[in-house]
Amino acid sequence: MTIIIAAGGTGGHLYPGVALAKEFLRTDPSTTIRFMGTRRGIEGKVLPHEGFALDYITALPLMGLSLRQRLAALLSLPMGLWQSVRLLRRYRADLVLAIGGYTTPPVVLAAYLLRIPRVIVEPNAYPGMANKMLAPLAIRVFVAFETAARFFKPPKVRAFGVPIRREFFESLGRAPSGNGHTGRKTLLVFGGSGGAHAINLAMMEALPMLFRDAGVRAQVSVIHQTGQHDFERVKACYASAGIKVDVRPFLFDMPTALRGADLVVCRSGAMTLAELTVCGKPSVLIPFPSAIYQHQARNADVLKKSGAALVIPQGELTGEKLADVIGSLFREPHRLVQMSERSRALARTDSAQAIVRECVQLIKGKARG
Repeated sequence: MTIIIAAGGTGGHLYPGVALAKEFLRTDPSTTIRFMGTRRGIEGKVLPHEGFALDYITALPLMGLSLRQRLAALLSLPMGLWQSVRLLRRYRADLVLAIGGYTTPPVVLAAYLLRIPRVIVEPNAYPGMANKMLAPLAIRVFVAFETAARFFKPPKVRAFGVPIRREFFESLGRAPSGNGHTGRKTLLVFGGSGGAHAINLAMMEALPMLFRDAGVRAQVSVIHQTGQHDFERVKACYASAGIKVDVRPFLFDMPTALRGADLVVCRSGAMTLAELTVCGKPSVLIPFPSAIYQHQARNADVLKKSGAALVIPQGELTGEKLADVIGSLFREPHRLVQMSERSRALARTDSAQAIVRECVQLIKGKARG
């Protein structure tokens, strides 16, 4: 069977697709997987590393932009649709799986016109515009949160959670790759696939304050994924302060980094939170304030209410506040243990399996028809 996955732009859209692609191959190694994306997102960097083929189509973001940019996005739709129809015919697609974002409308519409089974995955607590708009054309809508189900017709909806790459939970029984052998704790900081400028600025201010405490400095190691734009600036800042930090522009092996962490400072995209919970990690969440419909704030609220995370709104984020929060958690290890337990209680590890199982049934039903 041939599966086409429309996903990209950000890691939050792309990595659920990668998790499902790997699960399709685990279920049936003869499956052909191809991704459709654009040259604007991270898919061109990530998918070759993951070993998946990628075809580019024309698509532009629509939401949160100027009238001129929205018009350009609408005018690009016919070209993206034509490209999608051509590619779906060429590969004789058996199923189209869309994760949301601006890449998906032309691909889902093309699948609808060609009568190819099509499904949507909505990983957020509040659905994005693309998924709400495309839902009438979909056969199934897989949601991660029950709160998202009310936006779609009940017969189509399945609440299966966020699909997670098996690398996050298959190795949980083995020793972590962090600093457990030295007795040091690991603080992992990242801001999504492209980094987060506000988090980077706050950390550059916070870390020298945090490390004034000799006890914290002696017991904590830091990994900071900055994104490409801020990489050199952050690295130089730590070096000038005499602080040893593992600074990286991108973390390809996030499963290893996350399993080895004792505390995580990050955004609150749905994929990130699903990975945190499956690894049972306590976190300090800083939701992206400009997310459409404030879905990151809604996602973070789920972990906050469960006691698995602390939340700092970006409008209240300062280096001093971040240093205080991180320092207090490392000085009270029992809190980290409690937050870890509550995080793990929210985890679901069978989401990808459940989605793939139902997709295979849809393909078999189409073949019988």
